[in-house]
Amino acid sequence: MGTGMGLGMWTFWIAVIVVVVLLFKLIANSTSGRSGTPTEGALEILKKRYARGEIDKHEYERMKNELKD
Repeated sequence: MGTGMGLGMWTFWIAVIVVVVLLFKLIANSTSGRSGTPTEGALEILKKRYARGEIDKHEYERMKNELKD
């Protein structure tokens, strides 16, 4: 009977550890998911806005110079 209780306790603690590890991985993946993809730089966004016609050449040059500073 003592062996059965000991085995049950081992099983319980192993299950607790597995659940904690899985929760940790789930939390780590949800917070780092954003950093998995490369972020777009400000200059690249500015170039795309200019290409789409959202800003004119004057605005583009002014903003580009501000980003360089």
